[in-house]
Amino acid sequence: MLNRRTMLQLTAAAVAAGPGAFRKILADEPGPRKRLLFFTKSSGFEHQVVKREDGQPAFAERVMQDFADQAGFDIEISKDGTLFDQPLDRFDAFFFYTTGDLTTAGTDGQPPMSQAGKSALLKAIADGKGFCGSHCASDTFHSPGEQWKNQETAAIDPFIEMLGGEFISHGEQQQAIMRLVSEQFPGLAELGREFSLHEEWYSLKNYTPDLHVVLLQETAGMKNRDYQRPPFPATWARRHHNGRVFYTSMGHREDIWTNKIFQAYLGVGLAWALGSLDVDVPPNLAEVSPGATTLPA
Repeated sequence: MLNRRTMLQLTAAAVAAGPGAFRKILADEPGPRKRLLFFTKSSGFEHQVVKREDGQPAFAERVMQDFADQAGFDIEISKDGTLFDQPLDRFDAFFFYTTGDLTTAGTDGQPPMSQAGKSALLKAIADGKGFCGSHCASDTFHSPGEQWKNQETAAIDPFIEMLGGEFISHGEQQQAIMRLVSEQFPGLAELGREFSLHEEWYSLKNYTPDLHVVLLQETAGMKNRDYQRPPFPATWARRHHNGRVFYTSMGHREDIWTNKIFQAYLGVGLAWALGSLDVDVPPNLAEVSPGATTLPA
């Protein structure tokens, strides 16, 4: 078993070298290989990167299969919500790229998740499993209430409370800056304290107060009403009871899924969610993003 210092050193090297280097972390762990569920059901809007054509795996599904093969963990890819009515013990973590109320068949017509299945997922995470979400995971199981207002804690959907934040809207795709505000995840600083990407950027709300913010969305100079607000969290980690949660708003475009920076952040997020990376994620929301709850007028 690797000690924590060696683990962090290898993770830093993995971030720089790509997903294949994560094999160094995962291969030295005792016991069976880690197993991840990549769930891509679209009850709401179906993103092109998870849309299957002629029964073939979607773009993001192929990228994730390759990522798992290189990184050395097992992956199951599904759009079938009935899977959550089965025992979830075989998974170490869950990765969602989903939209809408997953208890309905919705847009893609795939079998929905039952209410019991949703409860089972949330219990599995609270009991110690990991969860990773990209982009539209925050556009899943919306809280009741007005779109452009933060909700009272009691009104936030339990899934959103677990995830740590909720999608409001997005403007046109544009070049924008992300700023690294955390020192906890090894290797990320080597990619730059700031970076700029052309992406569909989400405006978010209903942040859980105990977030450990990793990336801030810099809003100065951005077009559209959605971003007329102070810088806000766009990538974060948190502990959900005994579970580990990581989310990034990146992931709309195909070229993002093959981008080295996105894959590096996804890699450390998956290593954290799978329990292969041991880092502390102290709450820092109030410190690094004091205007997080200020929404566009």
